[in-house]
Amino acid sequence: MLILPTSPSLGALILRLGLGIMFLAHGLLKLLVFTPAGTAGFFQSVGLPGFLGPLVMAAEIVGGLAIIAGLAGRYVSAALIPVLLGSIVTVHGANGWQFGATGGGWEYPAFLAVAALAHVVIGDGAYAIGRFIFRGQR
Repeated sequence: MLILPTSPSLGALILRLGLGIMFLAHGLLKLLVFTPAGTAGFFQSVGLPGFLGPLVMAAEIVGGLAIIAGLAGRYVSAALIPVLLGSIVTVHGANGWQFGATGGGWEYPAFLAVAALAHVVIGDGAYAIGRFIFRGQR
């Protein structure tokens, strides 16, 4: 069996890409499939102000792109953790543990919140655009 040598920079890149792609995919799902109006309506149906739907959608899209690029990604992950925890409290928590449950359980957003927290702690890594842009400022 091939064991790869440890590489914190590569690990940070893999975590960043996976997390960013997930946020981007969820934001685009809200935009392209559910539409901003539909997303606002869903937020209202669970007791949240409708305007939060498109805001969350935009945060996921822009945030996902920033995380993928490594452009202040750890700060973006920190800002998106409350969105994930809010989805557990308002939508997924009552559906049980398994995300395959009707309406989705809370295991997936909980795992993503932990992954986002790991990203906050680890940082964007050596292969992040932000390291090149802000080289002398960090």
